[in-house]
Amino acid sequence: MTSLLRKLLLPLGALLVLLLLIYWMAGGFRDQVVPGLERAAPAAVDDAVPVRAETEPAFEAVPASVEARETTVVASRLLARITELPVRAGDYVEAGDLLVRLEQADLEARARQAQETVRSVSARLKEARQNLARAEELHGRRLIADADLDAARANAASLEAQLAAARQAAEEAETSLGYSRITSPLAGRIVDRFAEPGDTVQPGQKILSLYNPFSLRVEARVREGLALALTPGEELAVAVPAVNKAFTARIEEIVPAADPASRTFEVKASLTAQNGLLPGMYARLRVPAGERERLLVPADRVRRVGQLDVLWVAGENGVERRFVRLGPARDNGEVEVLAGVAAGEQVLPPPGKAGQG
Repeated sequence: MTSLLRKLLLPLGALLVLLLLIYWMAGGFRDQVVPGLERAAPAAVDDAVPVRAETEPAFEAVPASVEARETTVVASRLLARITELPVRAGDYVEAGDLLVRLEQADLEARARQAQETVRSVSARLKEARQNLARAEELHGRRLIADADLDAARANAASLEAQLAAARQAAEEAETSLGYSRITSPLAGRIVDRFAEPGDTVQPGQKILSLYNPFSLRVEARVREGLALALTPGEELAVAVPAVNKAFTARIEEIVPAADPASRTFEVKASLTAQNGLLPGMYARLRVPAGERERLLVPADRVRRVGQLDVLWVAGENGVERRFVRLGPARDNGEVEVLAGVAAGEQVLPPPGKAGQG
C-alpha cells in the first residue's frame, strides 16, 4: 500500500511543482520576492533611462574554402618506366626543377638511328642531284633519252621526300627524348604524387600535382540576396578557424549564374596575405548583410541573479521585472540586450540603487 501511494504521489508532486513554476513565470507571484531580488520600490521617473537603439552594419558569415588559383597536373607523354622521381608531397620546387625522369635508353637509340638515317639519305640525295645535273647537261646535248632524264629527276624527288620524312622522324625522336625529362612549369608546392620510381606510365597518366602557394583565394557560394550587392574589387574579411587568424580578401570574380538548386552565386576572392594557409581549408567569408538594430542599456541597470539577468522596467501597471538575454558589453558602460526589452522602454535602477549616481 505504501509503495502504491509513493508511485501516485511522486508524479502529482512533480506536476504541482511544474504548475507553480509556470504560474511564477506568468507573473502570478509578482508581489513575492524571488530569492536574491529585493522588492522593487517605486522609482522616480527621473531615474529611468530609455533602452537605446543603435543601427550598425550587419554581416553574414558564409562558409567558404581556401583554394589555389594556379594548379597543374604533371602527366607522362610517353609509355616508359620512371627512373627518377626526386620530389614528394609538401616539397617546394622552382620553375624548371626536375620532377620526373623516364627511361631514356630506347629513346636515345631511336634518336641516334633517326639522325643516322638523315645523314644517309642526305648523302644519297646529294649524289642524286649531281646525277640529275649531269643528265640535264647530256640531255641538252641530245646524248641521253628523255626517259633517262625523267628517271634521274624521279630519283632525286624520291630522295627529297625520304629526307623530309627522315628529318620529321628525327625531330619526333628528339621531342620524345625531351619528354623523358619532366620539369616543373611553375614555382610551387607538390600536393601529391601518383606513381613511384620503377612504375611504367602510359601517355596521359598523372604522376604529380602541384600548386602555387602564393596565389590562394577563397571561394564561397553566397545567397542571391547578398551576392547581387557585391562588386569586384570589394574587400571582405575572412576567418580561417584552423589557423585562428583573420585575413582580407578582394573579390576578383562573381560567377554570373546562380546555382538553380541552392539559389546561390559563386564568389571568388583573392587573399592579400596567405601565411599558414593551405588549399582545402575551411573558411568563413564575412559578407555585408544590410543593417541591424542593437539595443543598449547601462550595464549598472542589470542585476545578476544566479544564472539570470534581470532589468526593472517601468510599465503601464508599475515596475516590471524582466528576465533578459545579454550580448557583449561595451567600453562605454553599456551592454547589449538581445531579448527581453524593446527600444524606448524605460529602465529603472535595481532596487536599492534608486536615486544613486
